Amino acid sequence: MAPTLHSFLYPKLHNYKTNYIFINSFLNTTKLHHSMLRKLNSAPSIRHFLVQNHKKITTLAHPLNQTSRFPLFSPLIQPNIQSFTRGFSEISMANQESASGSSQAHKYTNRLALEHSPYLLQHAHNPVNWYPWGEEAFEEARKRDVPIFLSIGYSTCHWCHVMEVESFEDEDIAKLLNDWFVSIKVDREERPDVDKVYMTYVQALYGRGGWPLSAFLSPDLKPLMGGTYFPPEDKFGRPGFKTILGKVKDAWDSKRDVLIQSGAFAIEQLSEAMSVKAESYKLSEGITQSALRKCAKQFAASYDSQYGGFGTSPKFPRPVEVQLMLYQFKRLEDAGKSGEAKEFLDMVLFTLQCMARGGIHDHVGGGFHRYSVDECWHVPHFEKMLYDQGQLANAYLDVFSITKDVFYSCMARDILDYVRRDMIGPNGEIYSAEDADSAETENALGKKEGAFYVWTSSEVEDIVDKHADLLKEHYYIKSSGNCDLSSSSDPHNEFSSKNVLIERNSTSALTSKLGIPPEKYLEILGECRRKLFDVRSKRPRPHLDDKVIVSWNGLTISAFARASKILKGEPNGTKFYFPVDGANPSDYMGVARKAASFIRRKLYNGQKRRLEHSYRNGPSKAPGFLDDYAFLIQGLLDIYEYGGEVSWLAWAIELQDTQDELFLDKEGGGYYNTAGDDPSVLLRVKEDHDGAEPSGNSVSVINLVRLASMVTGDRSDQYKQNAEHLLAVFEKRLKDAAVAVPLMCCAADMLCVPSRKQVVLVGSKLFPEFENMLAAAHASFEPNKTVIHIDPVDVEETDFWEANNADIALMGKNNSSSEKVVALVCQNFTCSSPVTSPSDLEALLIEKPVRVA
Repeated sequence: MAPTLHSFLYPKLHNYKTNYIFINSFLNTTKLHHSMLRKLNSAPSIRHFLVQNHKKITTLAHPLNQTSRFPLFSPLIQPNIQSFTRGFSEISMANQESASGSSQAHKYTNRLALEHSPYLLQHAHNPVNWYPWGEEAFEEARKRDVPIFLSIGYSTCHWCHVMEVESFEDEDIAKLLNDWFVSIKVDREERPDVDKVYMTYVQALYGRGGWPLSAFLSPDLKPLMGGTYFPPEDKFGRPGFKTILGKVKDAWDSKRDVLIQSGAFAIEQLSEAMSVKAESYKLSEGITQSALRKCAKQFAASYDSQYGGFGTSPKFPRPVEVQLMLYQFKRLEDAGKSGEAKEFLDMVLFTLQCMARGGIHDHVGGGFHRYSVDECWHVPHFEKMLYDQGQLANAYLDVFSITKDVFYSCMARDILDYVRRDMIGPNGEIYSAEDADSAETENALGKKEGAFYVWTSSEVEDIVDKHADLLKEHYYIKSSGNCDLSSSSDPHNEFSSKNVLIERNSTSALTSKLGIPPEKYLEILGECRRKLFDVRSKRPRPHLDDKVIVSWNGLTISAFARASKILKGEPNGTKFYFPVDGANPSDYMGVARKAASFIRRKLYNGQKRRLEHSYRNGPSKAPGFLDDYAFLIQGLLDIYEYGGEVSWLAWAIELQDTQDELFLDKEGGGYYNTAGDDPSVLLRVKEDHDGAEPSGNSVSVINLVRLASMVTGDRSDQYKQNAEHLLAVFEKRLKDAAVAVPLMCCAADMLCVPSRKQVVLVGSKLFPEFENMLAAAHASFEPNKTVIHIDPVDVEETDFWEANNADIALMGKNNSSSEKVVALVCQNFTCSSPVTSPSDLEALLIEKPVRVA
């Protein structure tokens, strides 16, 4: 099944000039829509369907395409970014008041005031009579016999804010919505299942989608029409939101039966297309190797040798691309093809370097913004998302484990220290996102994108004083502003005289030019960044979405856990410069444990063994989805493998059991995204696309492979069978569109590895050498490796292993030492001689078994 096309669509969907979906009211195009939808029956995925039919759909369903000066982009074709505009750069302050707890009196208050979601609370005082998603709204629509207007977004969505200010705060538009419709607001991060249904409908019918998502539904929730952002008034020959509302009302009054029939048919066909089943229980011979090679070659073909990254502007930090390229590097290296392997590694190194030096990286506060609007990673969309931070930190950790270059370890620290400082709640929970928009001053009436992050030259001069010239040269700061490196960076001069920090010259070149020792130069830069940070901290901050999402926490828990051991490989005496705080790597494991403990306390029902999806002032109404289980299991496995107690592994196994019970298609293979027990969610989907976030199915295969290598017997066999069956579901995708499923390509290869390397550490965690031995076990980059540790005198651990893997329990018993930690490396049904020093263990692990690539 195909994904929502996040990584292709996101930047295209935040400008009505470039993303506007013209609604033709279905009155004259019903036959066309039926024709297009029928083709879904034979299409292997929605993305494949879109590729096959995009031109015909956009020509017929969107007649303005042929003459409009503002093109409607295909989600599968890179657009001309020069036609983009950021649109309205000033956003009303009102849209944040409810979420921030303002106590001022409001003219209007609707049902959203009782919700917990920051996004819904932002709309609690609109004149629109909003309902949350639920039976009360559905019953109201049935009682009044009117259609539903569904608006889906999220709290840090720039164009969601724009549409609120222009339309949802407008009393005239609100009256039309209140008189003619029942209006429902949905936070896509709180209800991704609802978003998936109507986003898929819009994408399948119109070839694009995005947020805000605007859809019109029948009272029984079947889609009638849909789009994204609509301006309030008619512009550029296209109808505005007021006109759209009138057209939908007229269509409902005069052609209701046609609309309802078309919507029901659409859902029926989409449901069939998106619940694909396997034709066999295993992948066909050769698919795994060919998919991995094909995907790597396609990424290499799109590699930007000038600026790094894959593809052109806008550029997204899609971490699964890096994972695939690193996996293929390791695959080739193990096969003795070091020259070819180096080519793939070099692409990753240069990409991560360019991202780190670009404006997409927050040099002052750490972490990464969502994406770059230009090809040189300079001017970003300034929103910060948690799922980016966790995945990118892992990417930099992986590269550090390969190169041992502290540039990459410091970047991992930069990201994780940002999260620790700005994104973690009082009980260890990790928040979701920071907005792109903020006020320029405390008393400003509007907000501007990037206001918190950009600088004028005079500001820099005043703040850093004698080091101003050095800092300005290092970060390309100019009095006229520096957003001039690409025609895509700032085509409408919204950042005139403003500077987005970017490193264009190497530190060595600048230190040589200025005659300053490198260490002193870096110290000066760190001091200057701290001064900028202190001043920036006094600016009005962007809105923080303090919702806790289990899946995103899982991705980030993984990074913190892995950092706790991988960073121990940094050379003694390594110096750190602000915003990196130089924490003891072990501190990061504490962050991982606290975040996981919060989820267990607040979002897990131990009796029912069920997760909830999110938390803000209490659990949300939504249950846990596939991604919540899969990503959290990944995080828990990393906590255990990188030094956590066996209880984390036991919980991961328990969650895997529940995931299989709720989401596994036992007959057809693969996992659905929902449990299928909510009648208001009309589609049950098997996700495969690895985009801004990996798919739950891809992550699940890797989890199953890891778990199968830890336990034995029927449970291990069942894990492998479920993984094999899952991959068979997506065989056509792996064969024909591997570039859309890079992590699944890696997962398929992992499953085919004849014998996964297993490192077993025996000894007490209280031994001083335990941490060093564990760090040695994780010092080298080896995706096909499992690390197990057992304390032979710990009853909980020995009981667990005796129940789940008697071989490990026996190894613990036979290699027990009262003074040392003993390590064994096992593969191909044989184990090495025991070693007791970290250096000997590292030497064992870098021995390369030859594999065919």
